Amino acid sequence: MATIDEQIKELEEQISNTKYNKSTEAHIGKLKAKIARLTAEEEKRRSSKGPTKGFYVKKAGDATVALVGFPSVGKSTLLNQLTGAKSEVGAYHFTTLDIIPGVLEYNHAKIQILDMPGLIKDASRGKGRGREVIAAARASDVILLVVDVFNPKMDVLLKELYNAAIRMNQYKPDVVITGSAQGGLSVKPTVKLTKIDVETIRDMAAAYGHINATIVVREDINVEQMLDVLAGNRVYVKCVMAINKVDLAKPGELEYAQSLYPEYRTVAVSAVTGFGIEELKQTLYDTIEMIRIYLKPQGKEADMAEPLIVKRGNTVGDVCEVIHRDFRNNFRYAMVWGKSAKFPGQTVGMDHVVEDEDILTIIVKR
Repeated sequence: MATIDEQIKELEEQISNTKYNKSTEAHIGKLKAKIARLTAEEEKRRSSKGPTKGFYVKKAGDATVALVGFPSVGKSTLLNQLTGAKSEVGAYHFTTLDIIPGVLEYNHAKIQILDMPGLIKDASRGKGRGREVIAAARASDVILLVVDVFNPKMDVLLKELYNAAIRMNQYKPDVVITGSAQGGLSVKPTVKLTKIDVETIRDMAAAYGHINATIVVREDINVEQMLDVLAGNRVYVKCVMAINKVDLAKPGELEYAQSLYPEYRTVAVSAVTGFGIEELKQTLYDTIEMIRIYLKPQGKEADMAEPLIVKRGNTVGDVCEVIHRDFRNNFRYAMVWGKSAKFPGQTVGMDHVVEDEDILTIIVKR
């Protein structure tokens, strides 16, 4: 009997030998769904043998940014510029053999920056400690792709991240699969589907192993997005691209590098001279979407000198959790002044969404 790797290889060969068009879309979708199911089985089998050696980095600060790039693109020097951390620097491959953390303090926020070993081809399959590096990248709030202006093509690296189930600058597709005891597979789109048809969705779900389920599709998805839904292990991470060594670039080289990946927000920097570092700090801060909350003890003035840093979209309950779990457990109500309040001093509950520079008083049980 063929091993899982052999089955995957056979299915991949079938896909490569099938010309993609509208009539073969469903067939290719089914093959990809089978590959995803087999890959999940292989990962489960591997993990059952015990954990592999990995990097351990203690979470620190309000958010985490992972520096990701090929070897020798200047990640360590960039970390030193952003944080003052001392990461070993050398003009040769694999200078960084472990993850080096540093903390960037900016606009009252503490942002953990991780300098990681460079990624190479087949990193998603474990080459060059790729799995450990990718695991750390998956857990970050933002991936900072560091690009050498003289070698700006990142297709290999982007493919490795994609193969490792990281979806950069994407959102989770609005598709819900609800299992049932009987009734077969029912696909219920609530929007017009222009990139995939109902039959393909049903075939892919069946190939992945679903027998009885209702699939509600609220977004005009494509085959790859449906595959992501079925796999269920994708992470959706924001991404910024720093194009490094621009102090040495000739006319036109920076513009060429920027033109290769227009879907990414790019910042031109020189990790050696410090050019562009302040712009990069602001870009990271904006990408994480942090907001400042000023706490006002009951009957006292608000502390406007030291804001509490939380992420956009956070609620009063999230703020309580950041302060101390007891605040959430003993919560009675809160009062808010600022952009999120309908009127100054509005009384709100834990589900109230706060805005930047809100002033908040939290009342707890005594």
